[in-house]
Amino acid sequence: MAKDISAAVREVCLCLPEVEEVLSHGSPNFRVRGKTFASYVVNHHGDGRVALWLNAPTGVQDHYISSEPRFFFVPPYVGPRGWLGMHLDKGLSWKRIAELVRQAYEKVAPPSLAAAIGKTVIIRPPAAKLAAAELDPLSSPRAQRILKPLRKLCLSWPETCEERQFGRPVWRAGKKVFASMYCDRSAQTPQSARLKLEFWVGIAAQGLMVSDPRYEIPAYTGHNGWIALDVTRGCDWSEVRGLALQSYRHFALRRMLAALG
Repeated sequence: MAKDISAAVREVCLCLPEVEEVLSHGSPNFRVRGKTFASYVVNHHGDGRVALWLNAPTGVQDHYISSEPRFFFVPPYVGPRGWLGMHLDKGLSWKRIAELVRQAYEKVAPPSLAAAIGKTVIIRPPAAKLAAAELDPLSSPRAQRILKPLRKLCLSWPETCEERQFGRPVWRAGKKVFASMYCDRSAQTPQSARLKLEFWVGIAAQGLMVSDPRYEIPAYTGHNGWIALDVTRGCDWSEVRGLALQSYRHFALRRMLAALG
């Protein structure tokens, strides 16, 4: 099979001494003795980028972003600490990519390991494009089998609309989000990623619901009474309709509830 960008990234990063790959927040991180020097991030929150975030030495970020903005950018979260974002699918040579990865590695690695690298690796550039499911897991056929009927259900109620928020589809009752769908990238591959739906149920209900392993209290929204339902292996639409309707009623205005009947 032709090598794609994901395989090329691993080839460049894992050839360095004592590097390990660790999945963090759904993205592969490359570390040496516990210190991260590169993160491979695909379509982060729907930004469309196929990128490496590199733990760059001081001054490197400003230099590359000002001189070559087509290839480089300030990544979120870690950008203020000097990290460099690098596009992998806009024509930057893999020789330069390997050199910048090595530079990031040398910043955090013990001197004894950095001295053992030898010549910078030269790889054959990737010939295959990333699969659509890797760029956007919700575009896969299995995700669409959930997304299409969920969209029809949520948009059937008064004054609802669909938007994208942090790269995921959300449905609003007026101005308030009452449902969302996303793909949990904590799995190792796009094919094994988990499909999840989120609804508001209230703090009191959460404790009872998580006794069912399909449910979990989600990060960020869980403290406000939201629940996440794993529908990867199947979806009980009567259950989903009940959850979605309860959440809609919680956020809907009086006129919307009157129109609902």
